[in-house]
Amino acid sequence: MALVPYEEGGGWGARQLHSPWVTHRFASRTIRLRQDWRGLGVAAVVWDAAVVLCAYLEMGVIDLRDRSVIELGAGTGLLGIVATLLGARVTITDRAAALQFLESNVQANLPPEIRPRAVVKELTWGKDLGSFSPGAFDFILGADIVYLEETFAELLQTLDYLCSEQTVILLSCRIRYERDHKFLKMLRGRFSVSEVHYDSSKDVHIYKAQRASHKDDF
Repeated sequence: MALVPYEEGGGWGARQLHSPWVTHRFASRTIRLRQDWRGLGVAAVVWDAAVVLCAYLEMGVIDLRDRSVIELGAGTGLLGIVATLLGARVTITDRAAALQFLESNVQANLPPEIRPRAVVKELTWGKDLGSFSPGAFDFILGADIVYLEETFAELLQTLDYLCSEQTVILLSCRIRYERDHKFLKMLRGRFSVSEVHYDSSKDVHIYKAQRASHKDDF
């Protein structure tokens, strides 16, 4: 799940996380998402990294129309929903415990005519890879999925499996701890990595990664 360490605190941000519903507007549509802090915890709320990556995709820097996309650790599904609205064919993944919740948000926010372009599917990093075609995706998206050091090896294994020479990985995250830098170092050991966007208001970085032998831009 798209978990991140979280310390209880007051203020508007905490109220947003605990709210049962949150609304965003992307791709000319209002997206209303159910949150479930009490039941699923930090995996079932919208974090800034997802909002920033959605805004980046909406800028049109990359063309998602008819491209094959997979989202890892989807949580509420915001990122996968926006990618679908922008024209992609999206596989939206998370662990089994979050799938029913995730599916409900996806179904509620996609018009019937484009729902077939989005598929919700179970993926536990490093364990369910056999049900996916290796190298079948043009883009791999992840928002705030770099969080637990014990999952880093499985996440890298999953990225490696899903990537072809042409696949572009976009990871959106806030660098909170030294272990986050460790993951970026591990990622650079397998992929060519560059920072393509930084939102200073939310302190969120977007990193692009591709196989080291592939030098082309988007």
